[in-house]
Amino acid sequence: MKAIVQTQYGSSDTLSLQEVDSPTMTDQSVLVRVHATSVNSGDWHLMRGSPFLVRFIYGSLLKPKLKILGFDVAGRVEAVGKAVTQFNPGDEVFGDLSECGFGAFAEYVCCPETALVHKPITASFEEAATVPGAALTALQGLRDVGQLQLGQRVLINGASGGVGSFAVQIAKILGAEVTAVCNSQKLEKVRSLGADHVIDYTQIDITQARQQYDLMLDAAGFRSVFDYLPTLVPQGTYVMVGGSTVRLFQVLLFGSIISSISRRKVKGFAVKPNQTDLLTLKAWMEAGKLMPLIDQCYPLSELPTAIRRLEQRQVTGKVAIRV
Repeated sequence: MKAIVQTQYGSSDTLSLQEVDSPTMTDQSVLVRVHATSVNSGDWHLMRGSPFLVRFIYGSLLKPKLKILGFDVAGRVEAVGKAVTQFNPGDEVFGDLSECGFGAFAEYVCCPETALVHKPITASFEEAATVPGAALTALQGLRDVGQLQLGQRVLINGASGGVGSFAVQIAKILGAEVTAVCNSQKLEKVRSLGADHVIDYTQIDITQARQQYDLMLDAAGFRSVFDYLPTLVPQGTYVMVGGSTVRLFQVLLFGSIISSISRRKVKGFAVKPNQTDLLTLKAWMEAGKLMPLIDQCYPLSELPTAIRRLEQRQVTGKVAIRV
């Protein structure tokens, strides 16, 4: 089969399209013919082995242990193991492979059935493939970590990105009043997602505004968390889901201390893929409440270009990969 393979850490130039062996099935696995995948910031962190902690987590300091990256997947079931009960050959599925070995940047992948659910009937393979990682992050960040309640005011920073564009829609589904932050070129696209208010950060510094919010979901955390605390009501919550490594460690290492001295909750988290939440996203998509904002769709051979654009923050919404 064809796959995008990485043999060393580095830029997207380290990725190449190669012929490799097809994955080996077990009694517990599902073999999926991949029709589409998408790129996420997690992919280029793994590609570069940066921050260095990534190398410890995945067990290889000098060379990547994961040869084929990619965790968003949408495709058709080719075969199932004897112990599989949820799927049959021919089923259209989508899911998240981040907890079962990755491997979506290829023509075929094997995974446990718990990583997949049936694809929304209203979505193409490319649309479905952009959903799992980013939309699960937005959903769990708002609902579980942020404890979003009906009628609350939510500020979404980085609203034009992959996670942010889903967060705008999910916050509206959950009954919030949503203010979205992006640049002037992306205002109309973000407004079309259902945001009640849209702020152009090139014109307005949200940290200087008088408005305060119950919850801030930060998908573009490149400033100190202290800058954003005044935008929150007392006992309000700041949740970081994306941004620079320095800011991520600031939240993870000092979030509890900042919370105690600021009277605001400061939180980071790691998304937990699961079928229940994937089924929730599927239902919203089939009801027309949730759809991805797709910037562009590339063939598998041009995946390095797609990752390069994502690293350079040139993307609006998500980038799909057609396999």
